[in-house]
Amino acid sequence: MQIVAGQVAVITGAASGIGLAMAEHLAARKLRIVAADIDAVGLEQAADRLRSTGAEVLSLRVDVSSRSDIEHLAAQTYERFGAANILCNNAGVVKRGKVWEQTDNDWEWVIGVDLWSVIHGVRSFIPRMLAGGQPGHIVNTASTAGLAAFPMIGSYNVAKSGVVALSETLHHELRMEGAPIGVSVLCPGLVATRIGDSERNRPGHERTAQQAPISMRAPGAVAMQAADVADYVARAIESDQFWMLTHPAYDDFVQRRAAGILNRRDVVEPLPI
Repeated sequence: MQIVAGQVAVITGAASGIGLAMAEHLAARKLRIVAADIDAVGLEQAADRLRSTGAEVLSLRVDVSSRSDIEHLAAQTYERFGAANILCNNAGVVKRGKVWEQTDNDWEWVIGVDLWSVIHGVRSFIPRMLAGGQPGHIVNTASTAGLAAFPMIGSYNVAKSGVVALSETLHHELRMEGAPIGVSVLCPGLVATRIGDSERNRPGHERTAQQAPISMRAPGAVAMQAADVADYVARAIESDQFWMLTHPAYDDFVQRRAAGILNRRDVVEPLPI
């Protein structure tokens, strides 16, 4: 699809990082923005920043792990604008720790935000988008961790791998329907965001100490700015590009993992984290 003025873009995790950058990029192209985030203060600051540029913005505090919250987001989007042309299921969190040491609550939080949010977004928006009949595009934010597992972030790896699988399935099913809706899965490497401090927005959680930094840095990889990711995403939407892999420095790692799968033996050595 072509991105044109007047279209409606819905973005979760829009208060900061890649989500805010996508909102800013699309607002600059005169799209109407629906911005959702659990961080009410940060969300309103982001919405005010967008409105100061002349953008029309609907901002909603949303717990993306909640089916009812996402359904409310979809209902409010269609009540206000009557359409959703671009849906960016982008909200994400990460929790550091060995897989057997993370608690039930840790697993439920990460999978709720990183995977269930995408499932909820697809289930709430796709039927409305199909009924509207307009060209559209879904961008699901996964990670390089959805293509190759990193140690110490097992719940994140599991969730992001699920997002990749869901996105591939969705692509096939929309093609089967003959729907004018494209799908992309965004698998960024290292980006300059605050995801390493995810617990600042964890509901009901009293943080005692900030977790150790999480970098997933490939040899030669440089932290990308969120604005550059947003520009890349917009160009990829317009070229109907399914795989959005922002960092070529990770390609060798992904290729070696694939080779290990096909030789049925080798587990690729992980990148440092």
